[in-house]
Amino acid sequence: MQTARASANAVWSPPSLPGPGAAANHSYNIDCGGAADFTSALGRRWLADRFFSAGGAAGMVAEPHRFPQPQERTLRFFPPSSAGKSSCYSLPLPPGRYYLRLFSVYDNYDSKLRTPSFDVSAAATLVLSFRSPWPEPAARYGAYSDLIFPSATEPASDLCFYSLSTDAPAVASIEVSPVHPLAYDGATTGADLVLVNYGRVTCGNSLFGPGFTRDADAFSRVWQADVDFRNNDLSYDAITAGGRKVFGSNQPPNYFPTKLYESAVTTGGDAANEIEYLMPVDTRLSYMVWLHFAEIDAGIGSPGQRVFDVVLAGENVTRIDIFKQVGGFTAFKWTYIVKNLTSSTLSVRLVPVVGRPILCGLENYAMVPLEMRTVPSQVAAMKALKESLKIPARMGWNGDPCAPRAWDAWEGVTCHRGDKGLVITQLDLASQGLKGYITDEISHLKDLVSLNLSYNSLTGSLPPGLGQPSLVSLDISSNEFTGSIPGTIGSSKLQTALLNNNQLDGQVPERLYSIGVHGGVIDLSGNKGLCGVPTLPACALFWEKGGLNKTGKIALGASFGFVLLVILIVVYILCIRRGPYDYDFDFPQDLTSISAISAKRNRYQRAKSVMLAEMEAHNPDGFYTNGSPH
Repeated sequence: MQTARASANAVWSPPSLPGPGAAANHSYNIDCGGAADFTSALGRRWLADRFFSAGGAAGMVAEPHRFPQPQERTLRFFPPSSAGKSSCYSLPLPPGRYYLRLFSVYDNYDSKLRTPSFDVSAAATLVLSFRSPWPEPAARYGAYSDLIFPSATEPASDLCFYSLSTDAPAVASIEVSPVHPLAYDGATTGADLVLVNYGRVTCGNSLFGPGFTRDADAFSRVWQADVDFRNNDLSYDAITAGGRKVFGSNQPPNYFPTKLYESAVTTGGDAANEIEYLMPVDTRLSYMVWLHFAEIDAGIGSPGQRVFDVVLAGENVTRIDIFKQVGGFTAFKWTYIVKNLTSSTLSVRLVPVVGRPILCGLENYAMVPLEMRTVPSQVAAMKALKESLKIPARMGWNGDPCAPRAWDAWEGVTCHRGDKGLVITQLDLASQGLKGYITDEISHLKDLVSLNLSYNSLTGSLPPGLGQPSLVSLDISSNEFTGSIPGTIGSSKLQTALLNNNQLDGQVPERLYSIGVHGGVIDLSGNKGLCGVPTLPACALFWEKGGLNKTGKIALGASFGFVLLVILIVVYILCIRRGPYDYDFDFPQDLTSISAISAKRNRYQRAKSVMLAEMEAHNPDGFYTNGSPH
């Protein structure tokens, strides 16, 4: 066990993020299954979930009149037959810490009289589990759950629901608000933990918080009345500050509301009585307990007048004198981490030493370690494959491909732990009715060992990225792939290559065919255009590896060069400018024709006579010698 007190005073200013219905500080109130946005009677803006949901169907509780708030009456449910094992809400959240509250309800919306079993994950970590049958109050009136989680992915964080058996997960509302990064000892635990609320109570007061009352809370936390958590074998008295101001509240990084410290409980009856709260826990986890105090009794004016011990899970962990710590009418917070629990109930006792103990509020958070996520580059590659292969919704390709590890939510995907995160090692998508193509983004699956896309209707050419060095088995048989086989396919690890029954053509790469030579399995049958290896036709003279070989390219280039030269010669001849006395270079149509020869000679004589006439006109003597007249 260890003790830690949060005392950071960093300035907190939530950034802004544009988006459909996004608040400036990344706060979202989502009405699941709702048809339109609306503003509640308390002034909260609620958004229909059409911008966030990954599918499912909208529903309505059986008896809406029992639910005072509109967002509690509608719901969204995810039948696994159509939505797959996992369905997610995508929340536009930049990296940071967030408060998340869910309202889950059944109320026999589907007329089956059976509450569903399902799990919920945030930050790719399993955080909530619902098991049938629910307690009767939760089944009829619904139940709120909340937690604080880190969002480390951009541009969105996924909140996912996982179906058990044939049950359809259901959710009525989702609320998200940013939390100071240092809140709840975030400097040492926030980056690696989800804090799941196992009880947040205000002592001596009624429930309050955003969405239920007009009382403010910077993180939108709701504080329950404490009556359901008290040991009712003991007696309690409620006290208040009597209208006096309580100092030290609503301060960073936790921003605990002032209202929390304006009321408290103390012991009733015998002064030797103690205060005890019984908090539900899961013994597999550690818990962060926060106790809230304020000396709001004007009769206590000096240290030593009220002293008590704090006993958690039977262990005396500290002694507290509020006035000695902070004086009167001032908020005082104390936190402790409880580990190695052996009971499903955590006892929180305040045992008097001097005077009667006092308590304003209590929080109990399960500390859930973040699960390892899939390597980001492989997440991006899988999302690209989801689009290019046209993966149907029933296969549940939502959220993180590999996390949480307790769920193999992405049908046909097998993962293993890598050095930098979870990695995809196998894709088995045979006979799924796929009709898309293989994107070259598959090259980012650096750890892929086996790929089976057989017996689908995939089209297009095979991308170079299909030749992963890690690939041991490749089966893309019985599709409609066209074009040549990339030379990248055929790594030293590849032992099975089934490309049969497609529409591939061109020369088979030698490195691919060598698989069969070295004891592997290769099947290229059913591709009429393939050539160049034994059992297949020989390729054309100039054809090699799906295209022209070097000789073919040289021959093709020479042919183009010759044709271009002929064209230039013809253009030159046709377009040359003729002088008035140029000879006629036209070839006679009939060289054996005497009349044609005579006509040619007559044209020559006429041209010569004209030349002599012009020379005589320029010189009376009619002679030129070396350019000088004589």
